[in-house]
Amino acid sequence: MYYYEIALLKSPLDPLTYQSDQKISLGVIVDVQLQRRAKLSSGVVVKEVKKPSFKCTDISNITKYYLLKDNLNLANFISKYYVSSYGEALSIFIPNYKIEKQYQNQKYDIDIALSSEQQIAYDFIQNNATSLLFANTGSGKTEIYIKLIENILNQNKQAVLLIPEISLSAQMEQRLKKVFQDSVAIWHSKISKKKKDEVVNNLLIGKTKLIAGARSALFLPYDNLGLIIVDEEHDDSYKSEQKPRINVKDLSIYMGKTFNIQVVLGSATPSLTSFYKIPYIRIKETYFQTNKKILFDNSPLELNNTIVEEIRKTLEKNEQVIVFLPTRANFKYQICGSCGKSIECPYCSVSLSLHKSSNALVCHYCNYIEAIPKSCPYCTVGKIENYRLGTAEVYEKLQTIFSKNIVEKFDKDSITTTAKLKKVLKDFNDHKVDILVGTQMLSKGHDYHNVTLAVVLGIDSVLNMTSYKVREKALSLLIQIAGRSGRKGYGEVLIQTQNIEFFDTYLQELDYEDFLKNELKERKGLYPPYFKLARVTFAHKNSSIAKKELDFYINEIKNIKDVQIVGYGESNIFKIALKYRYELLLRSKNIKQLLQVLHFIKSPNASIDIDTLY
Repeated sequence: MYYYEIALLKSPLDPLTYQSDQKISLGVIVDVQLQRRAKLSSGVVVKEVKKPSFKCTDISNITKYYLLKDNLNLANFISKYYVSSYGEALSIFIPNYKIEKQYQNQKYDIDIALSSEQQIAYDFIQNNATSLLFANTGSGKTEIYIKLIENILNQNKQAVLLIPEISLSAQMEQRLKKVFQDSVAIWHSKISKKKKDEVVNNLLIGKTKLIAGARSALFLPYDNLGLIIVDEEHDDSYKSEQKPRINVKDLSIYMGKTFNIQVVLGSATPSLTSFYKIPYIRIKETYFQTNKKILFDNSPLELNNTIVEEIRKTLEKNEQVIVFLPTRANFKYQICGSCGKSIECPYCSVSLSLHKSSNALVCHYCNYIEAIPKSCPYCTVGKIENYRLGTAEVYEKLQTIFSKNIVEKFDKDSITTTAKLKKVLKDFNDHKVDILVGTQMLSKGHDYHNVTLAVVLGIDSVLNMTSYKVREKALSLLIQIAGRSGRKGYGEVLIQTQNIEFFDTYLQELDYEDFLKNELKERKGLYPPYFKLARVTFAHKNSSIAKKELDFYINEIKNIKDVQIVGYGESNIFKIALKYRYELLLRSKNIKQLLQVLHFIKSPNASIDIDTLY
């Protein structure tokens, strides 16, 4: 009889010991019975142990699936660094299974000539195991990526190109398939299970050598991964909001060092931490000569006459417009004109967003829906007034004002499938659409051919968020959106803001590299990249229980050397899905000490986020 520790997938439990009369290799996925559960649970064999003193249950089923030794090692690191169970860390990997390799070495000879600046960048990247390609919008990052991938594939290795989920654009897919044909596969959450199984199979038999995909593409069963490219590396979507709260960009860097894989980060607006820590090469030269004019409208958020006239002038020249807002729906806030109360979700302490198309108020946190009230539900007499424009409202207003033109919406509410994403972008680039109104999806690397006006609304709300990164996030987002206008010549960017001095400084007088250098000075002695930050949130349906746990851990942690309590109290959003939330923000230069503190917090009500973005 053999005895094994099994890490249960997606379970917070520590590994449990089971027995089997068969010898099982480490990494094999098995099915086991848990007490009081009718269904079998899947787990990974992580350790062979001696016969324990207690009675063991038999392993119910040994599957054909397994994880590689490197997967086990990486999951072990994830569980320790991101403070999760081993089983939770292992659950992010897509398993392997034995199948014969059917495709042999294939040589690629790609007909792409790099410019002198691109060649310098390519050579720099080849001379650094991990590097940052800091390249202005339109400077040809993709051509450099393709040449790097070609080099790796010609060494009979595999490559992965990571792209933020929402920006997995048709243009990138077409570009890669045109060059690498059947050797490339696309991977993201919207593709079907059948398609995912096909991608895994093709990767294992050697047909697929390049995966272009979202966060989870990093955890496919590669057997000889030689290159990881993280495009738009500044994007927050590389950080998971679910346990384990990994940051795929940071994990890519760790994998590069641990498993000898070349890693390239790319962005026109790199994150401050990457800029500070990673050797970088800057490309300012662009393929297209653009004469870009920045215009400012110093007014609060509204679709005013100045903006409407700029859009009208652009449309009269048969050119296209994109309009950005950070908020979806029609309006973010509904406030009574008499008693001043905001209509909040009954389960979350957030305002309900107005969606006219469904005649409803919707919570964007728990998805609660209610009918739009005719009068204030609190004082019963007051008239409800709407505040903070959203994409749906601007879309409707522009449809009315420019009734002879075609207006489309481009946000999470309207783009629900990959097919819709491709269709809207194709229609826009085929000039079947005149105005595209959307959230930050607009900024995600899409190549708009005939856009000569980018209108930016509500950027001040990004600048007013509660995060140490607000300046970086707001400016980065603005530059990314501005980069969509004038890609083939003259372009204008109209920014509605009451913070003109800040944006004007780095859009016209200085550039993003100057901003990063200045921001480094501002954060010294306070924030990343000089310190590690961790946020611990205690959530419970009983507010006093969550508060009691917060107070207990504050008392336990407050005198620990090298770990500072930066702040604590009610979370910005105090209640989500009927759970009351208190948080604790910790700061330290000593990562080992900080992790010890985080692992000391054992409460099932605690949510731990190391390297928090907020």
